Amino acid sequence: MKHLTRTFAGACLAATLVAGSATAQANLTAETSSPGNSPHVSIIHLAEAASTAGVAALQVQEGQTLTNSAQNVAEGRTDISAMPLLLGFLMSKGRGPYAALGEEKGAALAGNLRALVPYNAGAYGLMALESEGITSWDDLRGKNVWNGPPRGAALVNARQAIFLAAGLKDGEDYTGHQDNWGQLAGRLVDGSMDAFVVPLTFPSDRVTTMQAAGDVAIVSTPKDTFESEAFRKVFNAPGNVPIELDWSEAGYSGDGVRLISDDTLFRGIGTAFADVVNKDMDFDLAKALVATYIETIPQLKERTPYMKNVNVGVLDPAASGFCGANPLKYHPGAVAAWEEAGYTVPDCAKE
Repeated sequence: MKHLTRTFAGACLAATLVAGSATAQANLTAETSSPGNSPHVSIIHLAEAASTAGVAALQVQEGQTLTNSAQNVAEGRTDISAMPLLLGFLMSKGRGPYAALGEEKGAALAGNLRALVPYNAGAYGLMALESEGITSWDDLRGKNVWNGPPRGAALVNARQAIFLAAGLKDGEDYTGHQDNWGQLAGRLVDGSMDAFVVPLTFPSDRVTTMQAAGDVAIVSTPKDTFESEAFRKVFNAPGNVPIELDWSEAGYSGDGVRLISDDTLFRGIGTAFADVVNKDMDFDLAKALVATYIETIPQLKERTPYMKNVNVGVLDPAASGFCGANPLKYHPGAVAAWEEAGYTVPDCAKE
C-alpha cells in the first residue's frame, strides 16, 4: 500500500476501538487534522500501535482545527493532539489565535503542553499544472494563487515564501485565494487557480490529486534565496525548519511530475509538528505510548511512503524546531522512551 488513505485510516481507528476495548490499559481521547497529511497519519498510527500493544485505546477525532485542539490538551479536555510548534509559541505569548487568552493565561496553558513525537508537515513549494507555463516564483505576478486557509500560520508562511522568493505581495502583485483545507482537493482540479503555494510531502497526495487534471510542475525555492540572510531569519522563527530533499528520494517515478530547481534538490520552509499531551499525563503511560511508536516507525514508513521524508523521530533541534524561541519540551516519559531506544534528546528540549 503506497498511501494511508481515508479508508485505511478508518479501518485503523475501528480496529483500535475494538481491540483497545478488550486489552488497553487506558482510554484516551485524541484530535488531529483531516486525512492526507503527516499530522493525521501520525496520530492514527499512534492509535493503532498503542492498541496493538495493549497500552491504550485512543478515540480519535479527525478533521479538527488544531488551534483549538492544542488548547484542549493544555486545558486537560483532550489527552493527545497533533500540533504545529508555532501554536505553542503563540499560546505562550497570548498572540494570534490565542490573543483572547492574554499573555498570562496563555503562558500558563502553554506550560501544560509536552511533546511525545516530533515530525514535520512538509515544505512549502510552488506547484502548478504544466499547461499554466509557470516555471519560477516570478511567474506568479498577476496570477490567482491558492495560498492556504483564511487564517493561521500556513497562510503567513505561504505569503512569506512568495515574497522572499520573488518579492511579490498578496493583493498587490498577485491575487491570493484562501479556503479551508477540506476544499483544497477540489481547487486542485477545477481550473479556478493558476498556481498553489502549500506544504508538500514527498510523495504528496496533493500532487497526485492535481495530476488528475494534467502534468504537474513543482518549483523549489531558489538556492540563493534559501541560503540568504532573510531566509535564515525565517528559520529562526518558532515552528519553521529548513527542508532540503534530493528529488531522487521524493517518491515520484518521473512521469507527470517535474521538479524545477537550481540542481537536484527541492528546498522549502518546513512546518515543525509534534504530537502533544498534557504535562500531567502519567510518566509510565507517556513512556509506553512513545515506546510503541518508536518500535513501529519502520511499519509507519513502509505503509505511508511520505512519512520517510518528514523527519519522524529526528530530535535534532535544527531539524525538529525544538529549543530556541520554541517553549515546548518533551514529556519526561517520552524522554525516557527515546533515550532507552538509543536516541539523543537535546538538553534544551527537556524539562
